[in-house]
This record gives sequence, structure tokens and C-alpha cells, in this order.
Amino acid sequence: MKYSVLIIDDHPLFSRGLSQLIETQISYKVTGIAKNHDEAIKMINELSPDLAIVDLNLGQEDGLELIKDILSIKPQTKVLVLSMHDERYYAERALKAGAKGYIMKEEAESNVSTAINTVMNGQIYLSENEKKRQEELTKTQSPKKDKEPFDLISTLSDRQLQIFTLIGKGLGTVEIADKLGLSIKTIDTHKENMKNKLHCESSAELRKMAIEWASH
Repeated sequence: MKYSVLIIDDHPLFSRGLSQLIETQISYKVTGIAKNHDEAIKMINELSPDLAIVDLNLGQEDGLELIKDILSIKPQTKVLVLSMHDERYYAERALKAGAKGYIMKEEAESNVSTAINTVMNGQIYLSENEKKRQEELTKTQSPKKDKEPFDLISTLSDRQLQIFTLIGKGLGTVEIADKLGLSIKTIDTHKENMKNKLHCESSAELRKMAIEWASH
């Protein structure tokens, strides 16, 4: 029996390379490749894959919301996140959304294969560095302050991080409100809360930080 795999990534070259890697393993077959949220949901419904490998960066779409949507339709599908986003900021969020593992795209091919097998065996996959980081956080009552400039981003809610990311991609308040189906007032409230959490004195400073975050 072969496990069916759906790849969700908006970079065709990467998707093809990942597909070839997966099919070197006799237990897996790639049954579909989706480039965006709508294609992914359509294929989830049609193919009922055993495993969905999801990139969190799908243009202006939110990968964390996609994970939740996949599992609301096919809760038996296991989700592995394979992303360029730094695991320090996204791994825990992805697991909370329902993913069973998180691996960064810069990892070696052998680690990707290990991650797939780990998740399909019913276990959680995280890198050794991320496991240690999460263990350290659970040991200490208050997380130690690091010198990383983006550490405070971990304090943002999923919705706030979604808005922050869209700001970093150049979208304005009206565009973000329209895209997320929220009121302008709601977006402004989130922005004020983000400014407080991130110690930004102005909207311009928040925008500058978001752009730096999006490009780092």
C-alpha cells in the first residue's frame, strides 16, 4: 500500500523536485500538486490524501488558515509544513493549527524524508534545535530575553501575525480589511495592539518592521 501525498506550494520547480524526492520512497505516491488555497481545498476533497505537505508562504494567502481548513474537511489527513519561514516563529503556531510536523526548506533531503516518515508514523516532527528551544521555554516561567530583533513577534496572535505579514508585503489597511473580510476599524485595532506589543511608536515604524520581517 502506498500513502498518497498532496504538495501545496506556489513554486513549480520546488514542487517538482519535492515530488521526485518523495517518489524515490516506495511507500509514497504524489497524487496532486496545488499552488494556492482554492486548488488545495479542491484536491483535498477530490483526492483525500494521506499526507498534505504545506508551504506557509502562498503569495498573499495564509498557510496557517489553510492547515485549519484542510483538517476541517479531512481530519484524517496528516499535515507536514515545509516552509522557508523561520521555525522559531512558526513551528509552534503550525502545530497549534493542527500540523504534525514542521521542517524548513533549507534542511537536507534526508531530513525531509525523515520528517515525512515520522509524521506518517503518528509522531510529531521538529528539528533538534526547535525541540530544544521548546523544552527550554517550558522549563522557564518567563522566556529569557534574546537579542534577536524579531523576538517580540512571537507575542502576536495568529491573526495579528497574518496582518503583520500582509503589511510587510505592502498592503494597506483597506486592502487587508478587504482581503480578510474584516472591517477597517478591526484592522486598525489590531495594528494598535501590534504597536504596543512590538514597542513601535508609530504606524510608519510598524510598517518598517513588517517590511524588514518579510524580507529577512
